[in-house]
Parts: sequence; structure tokens; C-alpha cells
Amino acid sequence: MLSVVVPSYNEGGNVRELVKETDAALKGIDYEIIFVDDSTDDTPEIINAVSEEYPGVRLIHRENEKGLATAVLRGFKEAKGAYLACMDADLQHPPITLKYMYYALEEGADVCVPSRFLPGGSDGGLNSYRKAVSWTAKKIGQKILPPLAKLTDPTSGLFMIRRQVIEGVDLRPIGWKIMIEVLAMGNYDTLVEIPYRFSERKSGESKLSKDATMEYLKQVKELRKRYNKTNRFKVIRWPYAKMKLYDRI
Repeated sequence: MLSVVVPSYNEGGNVRELVKETDAALKGIDYEIIFVDDSTDDTPEIINAVSEEYPGVRLIHRENEKGLATAVLRGFKEAKGAYLACMDADLQHPPITLKYMYYALEEGADVCVPSRFLPGGSDGGLNSYRKAVSWTAKKIGQKILPPLAKLTDPTSGLFMIRRQVIEGVDLRPIGWKIMIEVLAMGNYDTLVEIPYRFSERKSGESKLSKDATMEYLKQVKELRKRYNKTNRFKVIRWPYAKMKLYDRI
């Protein structure tokens, strides 16, 4: 089974479309979608309504906790699948990408990370300010953390792993960037990068803030001290043409 964990905060306007597109993308694949929701609006009610139509949808609503990274870990803990994915709730991560990630793991990858910067990918869903912030975060991460230096897009937050990658691993995430915690601390041999096109937000507002930026810098600094230095994983990059072969399935 594939467990897709979606951290959400006041994203009710995107929930139904996200589930609809995910269901279509994963046709023929045993999956569940776990929303770990910290919302202060009617998003939980919308998720519950959608779950009546799509039985694979589950809601975990947190009353006294906040933060994307801890939400994802809660979802991973509650997940039933052997494969674990993290995807944003705002539809800027196209759900169809889950299909290609799934087949990368089926072919033997331990981790799959979609990249906006491989041929066939795009970061066109970001405005100029967010592109600058994203580029700066990427360069800082690659400079400070050796595992991130191997990747073309180590800070996007869209990824899929085998469950054993994080079993018994000391994860201490803060803020928004759960993926760099997994990449720095996890146990894995093969990572596949695939191209994807980052989409424009369809509903709601970006949660990017100055606090999130400072939390990222703190996280990278702390990971530098304790990252998994024994991990000698290899990176394989799929061309866009290989991904499209799976559209026939």
C-alpha cells in the first residue's frame, strides 16, 4: 500500500480537487490519503465530507499542535503503507507525480524526489520572490549538508520513501522542511530524481513566512552536526521520456 500524507492548514478549497486528482493518478494502486490537519476553519468538515465519497481518505485533526514537519511525522506514524509519500495540500505538487514516484520505488528505489530543475521540470508556479527564496534555500542546504549536494532539488518537500528508510531513525524536524530531515538522517541506498512541473496555487494563500525561513536555517545548522555520515547513496535521474512510459499503465 501507498500512504500519501498531506499536512493541511486552512486548505479547504483544495481538498476535493486534490483527492479527485490523486484518485485518478493512482488508479489500480492500493493507496490511502491521510490529511494531518491543523486548520482553524472548516477544512476538517470538508475532509470528512470527501472521505464519505473516497473511503481511502482519513483525517487526523490536531487541536494543540502546529507545524508541517511534525504533522508529516504524525501521518507517517499512523500510515498503513510500505511506501510513504508527502505532498502539499495546495495542489502546487501535481498529484499525477505520485504515480511516477510509486513506480520508481517499484523499480527498486528507496527514495524518490521530484525535481523542478531536471529537463522536463519547471518551477513556473512560483513568483519571482518565492523563486529567489527557494533558490537561496537550495544553495544553503547544498553547501552545508553533503547529502543535499547530490540532488538538483533538495528543498521542494514532495517525496516518497520506503518505510524502512526512517525506521529507528532519530528525526527531530522543525518548521516546514521535513524532506531534508529524512534525506540527511535516513538509511537508503538508491535515490531516484524525476522531473516535475510545480503548479500555480489554485485556492488559499501561501504559508511562507519569515519565521519559516529562520526555522529552516536553524534546522540545516543542527543537521550539519548529526546527519548520517555513513550514507553513501547513489542518485539516478530519470529522463522525462521514461516517466511517460508509465502513462500507458
